[in-house]
Amino acid sequence: MIQWQKSTFSSGSDGSNCVELAHHNGTLLLRESDGPDRILPVSAGGLAALLTRIRADRTS
Repeated sequence: MIQWQKSTFSSGSDGSNCVELAHHNGTLLLRESDGPDRILPVSAGGLAALLTRIRADRTS
């Protein structure tokens, strides 16, 4: 069973608008809570680049 972790930046009182991350069989997985059947496998470097870009966009 995959153990999903919700983002600390999840919005909404019901927590339905969030990105979830899991580590399963050596692979990082991302999904949106409103579309849990669509799972995106990502590399650690790819996830780091995504987070760096999101942070940069928030400050500009």
